[in-house]
Amino acid sequence: MAQQNSFDIVSQVNFQEVDNAVQQTIKEISQRFDFKGKLAKVEFDRNEKKIFLTAENDFLLKSVIEVLQGKAIRRQISLKAFSFGKLETNISGVAKQTVELQQGIPKEKAKDIVGAIKATGLRLQPQIQEDQIRVFGKNRDDLQTAMQVVRDKDFGIPLQFVNYR
Repeated sequence: MAQQNSFDIVSQVNFQEVDNAVQQTIKEISQRFDFKGKLAKVEFDRNEKKIFLTAENDFLLKSVIEVLQGKAIRRQISLKAFSFGKLETNISGVAKQTVELQQGIPKEKAKDIVGAIKATGLRLQPQIQEDQIRVFGKNRDDLQTAMQVVRDKDFGIPLQFVNYR
């Protein structure tokens, strides 16, 4: 029997790195001159997988978002993992925004990824398994080609390749 090779396509976020990025953002906000004496808060809820941003006005909130994104990039967190919610402003002008962290591959995106792999015409069998995709094939070169196809196409979520055997 021929050997079967495989790899998994997953979308994972390292929550410890997100926590570190949030802590660095809080530290920078507390030290920067343009934030002195102004309302600017960043909170990370690990259980809900959300970051809550609050600022005195929407301009200041955009600055907080830029700082957070910069810290995330430095910690090798893909910005595709951040799903920014609607910007809400109350009567007093305080702006709030919720950032959800995307974990796992949604079914619609998984179908698109499987379709892209099947469109290559290679002898591979992709399978959707809950929030990840496993790709089987006899030829390792075909698996490498499939990885490159998935890397080249933007699916709007951060993708990693694990369990390559």
